[in-house]
Amino acid sequence: MSTRFDALAQLYEESFELPWRRDLESYTVLGLLGDLAGASVLDLGCGSGDYCRALRRAGAGRVVGYDTSEGMIEHASRRESREALGIEYTTTPPPAGSFDVVLGVYVLPYAEDYRALTELCALAGRALRDGGRFVTLPVNPDFDPRPDYYARYGFRLYDAEPRSDASRVTLELVFSAYHEVVTARHWSRPTLVKALTEAGFTGIDWPGYRVSPDGRGTHGPDFWSPYLHRPHAALITAVSS
Repeated sequence: MSTRFDALAQLYEESFELPWRRDLESYTVLGLLGDLAGASVLDLGCGSGDYCRALRRAGAGRVVGYDTSEGMIEHASRRESREALGIEYTTTPPPAGSFDVVLGVYVLPYAEDYRALTELCALAGRALRDGGRFVTLPVNPDFDPRPDYYARYGFRLYDAEPRSDASRVTLELVFSAYHEVVTARHWSRPTLVKALTEAGFTGIDWPGYRVSPDGRGTHGPDFWSPYLHRPHAALITAVSS
């Protein structure tokens, strides 16, 4: 079944080239994943396939993009047919124990209740081999509440209701000709850790972000400092046991 995200593929592709995504987010994520040579990687909630392509170019041996949005998968598959990177895209849940790494960027924020949150974590856990790694980016439980705090990066973020587990958060993507509003969910650190633990994950860690040398040189520390102080998304790494 199509979702409202079907029409957003082009926006998401263009957002991947914004400085904070290119020089901070994806730079940090790929750095955390390390050497991917020969690794089998699942991009959970792959959207338009931006991270799938980055993972493949980083040397991953097998990359599978999974999303429930048929429109996103169709868009990503059209690009794959042109670029022939060897990426697989699917709307079918991944088989158990098939991957060394699962990446879930902005997936957990779309769990509308705790049951859905644990199901997403369990899906990632099932897909991994024992000892496999899960890297995911939820809404930062401590994001800055001022709506314009992140405006310089191309978006606004604010609480749509009092902050608590599963409370609604509004994300406005405002860059180029775009102004798209997305509703996400806030989850506290203890609740995220609980859900991951129940899914069989251990070694849960919350690393910080790093800015690429090009990003530091182009924009300077004053540009990056607000985001590094209060990022809008947290980073979580965990190990499947």
